[in-house]
Amino acid sequence: MSPNERRAWLKLARTETVGPVAFAHLIDRFGDAEAALAALPDLARNAGRSVIPPSDAAIDRELAAGETLGARLLCSGELTFPPLLAAVDPPPPVLWARGNAELLVRPTVAIVGARVASASAQGFARGMAAELGAAGLVIVSGLARGIDKSAHEGALRTGTVAVLGGGVDDIYPAENTALYGQIVESGCVVSENEPGRKAVARDFPRRNRIISGLSRAVVVVEAEIRSGSLITARLAAEQGREVLAVPGSPLDPRARGANDLIRQGAALCEGADDVLRALEGLSGLREPEHPYRGAPSDPDEALRERIYALLSPTPAPIDEIVRACAAPASLVFAALVELSIAGRCELAPGGMASRI
Repeated sequence: MSPNERRAWLKLARTETVGPVAFAHLIDRFGDAEAALAALPDLARNAGRSVIPPSDAAIDRELAAGETLGARLLCSGELTFPPLLAAVDPPPPVLWARGNAELLVRPTVAIVGARVASASAQGFARGMAAELGAAGLVIVSGLARGIDKSAHEGALRTGTVAVLGGGVDDIYPAENTALYGQIVESGCVVSENEPGRKAVARDFPRRNRIISGLSRAVVVVEAEIRSGSLITARLAAEQGREVLAVPGSPLDPRARGANDLIRQGAALCEGADDVLRALEGLSGLREPEHPYRGAPSDPDEALRERIYALLSPTPAPIDEIVRACAAPASLVFAALVELSIAGRCELAPGGMASRI
């Protein structure tokens, strides 16, 4: 991309109502970010609202902040973007990377688990990360307490990637500041958010989606039944990744989540050899087919309002909305994108839509 194209890509990605789903559709529909930005006002107006992209000054500030940190901006339309993450439907439009970004194109495995983990589980995660690293794999995790921290520590010498919920400089928890510095020095820290941003609760499911998206397999080591690690495992399964879980004692509530994953079909993991065997049997990942791309024309107001009337606060599959409308799938999706840009509906990865 040229510098102007990269700025437009970032500006479109930072437009408040343009999420990853809408972003991917706009690029498919208009060909590039500059054309999509030019079309935004009309698309939002069609759906009954206005939308204002961030100012050039705001984009300049973000680019300058990244440069000050020595971070690289990776755009999903570029060859430098991590290939596994680019195959996620849809990928995050942009990624900031601080450290050795070359690790993002090497074979990767995620190790995640409980923040308040047992000493034995932390030791297991640290040792397995070291063994997998010695076998040539890069370890991905989320820089949280417990299992995440242990996995990063085990892979410091061979390569590890930390995915953050806030900006690429948002160290959370603060007790991992020294570890963060070591990862920047010898590994890589990534985030889809702008430098300087502090993480909020809604950022962590998106972070988990990047952890699984960067990885060919996800290993869960200790997780309670409502753990965020189980969200990562579910996302990994949806993305076609291998999911493994380390069994634990039924007397320890921290093992219930991992044990339940095994009950649901996750591969049992007792060590690095199980992960390596799972990777040997994993077929090549490819970009999933997207039935809604390439809208042939603009949806009319009557169709948009008919679709909006079908939405509710409870997310519904877009395929069901298409069936209820009896309209071409590409037109229905184009109308949903316009409603999303106007702030009237929310599009979620996995083909779901809901009314706001």
